[in-house]
Amino acid sequence: MNFDELMAAATNGELVFPGSWGQGRATYGGLVAAAVVSQMQRVVAAGRSLRSLQVSFVGPVAPGVPVGIEVEMLREGKAVSQVQGKMTQEGQVCLVVLGSFGGSRESRVQVAAEPEVLPSAPETLKALPYIKGMTPEFFQHVDMRWAFGGFPFTGNQSREMGGWMRFNEPPRELDDATLVALVDAWPPAVLPHLSQPAPASSLSWSLEFLYPRPQLESGDWLLYRASIDQAGAGYGHTHANIWSQNGELLAISRQTVTVFG
Repeated sequence: MNFDELMAAATNGELVFPGSWGQGRATYGGLVAAAVVSQMQRVVAAGRSLRSLQVSFVGPVAPGVPVGIEVEMLREGKAVSQVQGKMTQEGQVCLVVLGSFGGSRESRVQVAAEPEVLPSAPETLKALPYIKGMTPEFFQHVDMRWAFGGFPFTGNQSREMGGWMRFNEPPRELDDATLVALVDAWPPAVLPHLSQPAPASSLSWSLEFLYPRPQLESGDWLLYRASIDQAGAGYGHTHANIWSQNGELLAISRQTVTVFG
């Protein structure tokens, strides 16, 4: 199943994540969060865009087992809606999401984001390959071209990591749920510091979207650049910016990861 088919299944209440979207023993976290976001958007008034998202990965979502999604409107004000989403599997909570949706308003404060100096074109850069049994299964659905830092488990001590990204099969549109799924595709920025494979997983994740958003086409490349703020005692703290292929800032991500190595 491709991304659009999985989002449709979430709407129909028939969502089962296939093994091809796996990440170790779990389902790829960005896809799991995107499925909940897609349902949160359905209860929000028209014209209110997703402004910020907080995700807590409570437990792994197993592939091949049905999941349930519950969405609750916590508060709907004149301009902002606060929504909670939850995913369960076999009676256990696996994911909790808080989303803030807001409409645009007049303001005298106007500060443009600084444009990014773009790296080499994605077609000229080395892709992060999908290797069955070695890389996460969901890598077969995404195209990631390395531009910053080192590959995981290479002993590279750079604070930065990232590059270009897009789905191999373009989705219907690059909406908020699609961006959520793509942004989380990159491995934790701390993994290149290790010289041999070791497990790591996201503990919490926050994501902020910037507006007005430039026009995006479904097959566009997006640029991801993560930096390590601090790592130690088995945890890593990172932040990342996401730009359009024209260097326009689209989103800001912050993540806490557990590292078992």
